[in-house]
Amino acid sequence: MAKAKKNSSRRVVVTGLGVVSSIGIGWPVFWKNLIAGKSGIRRIRSFDTSEYDRHYGGEIRNFKPERFIDKRKLKYMGRASQLAVAAAKLALKDARLKVKDIPKERAGVCIGTTMGEPQILEIMNHTRFTRGLEDIDPRLVPTYPSGVIPFNIAHELQIHNKIFLFANACASGNYSIGYSFDCIKKGDADMMLAGGSDQFSRLNFTGFTRLMSIAPKKCQPFDKNRQGLLAGEGSGVLILESLERAKARRAPIYAEILGYGLSCDAYHMTMPDEKGIYACIKKAGKNAGIDFKEVDYISAHGTGTHQNDQAECKAIKRLFRNTPPPVSSIKSMLGHTMGAASALEAIACCLALKDQIIPPTINFEAPDPECGLDCVPNQSRKAKLDLVLNNSSAFGGNNACVVMRTA
Repeated sequence: MAKAKKNSSRRVVVTGLGVVSSIGIGWPVFWKNLIAGKSGIRRIRSFDTSEYDRHYGGEIRNFKPERFIDKRKLKYMGRASQLAVAAAKLALKDARLKVKDIPKERAGVCIGTTMGEPQILEIMNHTRFTRGLEDIDPRLVPTYPSGVIPFNIAHELQIHNKIFLFANACASGNYSIGYSFDCIKKGDADMMLAGGSDQFSRLNFTGFTRLMSIAPKKCQPFDKNRQGLLAGEGSGVLILESLERAKARRAPIYAEILGYGLSCDAYHMTMPDEKGIYACIKKAGKNAGIDFKEVDYISAHGTGTHQNDQAECKAIKRLFRNTPPPVSSIKSMLGHTMGAASALEAIACCLALKDQIIPPTINFEAPDPECGLDCVPNQSRKAKLDLVLNNSSAFGGNNACVVMRTA
């Protein structure tokens, strides 16, 4: 097949959405529960938390991977891969595509993650210390590297072109969307599956517990009395296509991606920096060619930690000169799904544009004067939406912001 001529003016649209989350599998259930303010936070079941002083998280309880993946493959496919493959297949179906319809030589997979497949390491480690090194199943070893996540999607969908992994921690989903946007806009691909996936693990939970970042029972972004984040799991995958291709096949179009911005402020390993977040959002607006006065909604990173929420709010108020649009955090319902977070939030942005509804920030009780934003407290809101921003930040000062508009 002849390679398409490069064209930096191509428009990029979202035509399919796939969600696996603690509040729903498939975007219709996810969105219904999201705008209803339903929480996916429950007592942790996947491992014993009796030795910890925190016991709650956003685990997915009703995920049946055999619905999406041949049972023979599941034993040696980690949970993050299972979640990602399921989300990818849901997105493909939503885009009204079958595997045979994918332009194999002009398609790619780009997925972000924070933890990869840590439960594989946990299984091997447990076997080593309970039964001995020689009892570790060698077939588990190649299932551990994070790169298997996009590979497993590509293998299931018979895509053998562009396969990428972004491991930019909790901004990875937006990084993946941004890179996929570039691939299509520049003419290097006609279709990309972009998003993120992370699964609940003892390793992740222990790390945030040691950082004293986990809240007792509920996540309260922007609330004066917020006590931290809650770990979660999930996967979000978006089908990105050129506008020409989407129109030609009469695909559903949820939103147009106008551009994105990245920054790495390297201010602190774990603490966010207002200047870095500000620079990222400003760059996103410049790259997308928008006037910030036109922005109708911001999907915030909004983790519920004092430092993150405060830095993000200051950056937003500085950029919008103290008159910012509504800002909400769906992490109040899902917990922090790490590498999947900004992918799931991008999906929420697409659905907000589709239905003209802003999802709420639940568990909001007391305004924080140092935040001072309209965080759409506790109830979703009908609004006229045309232009939205999707913010994300990560350890090491990695920030990413994606700009979307109604198509």
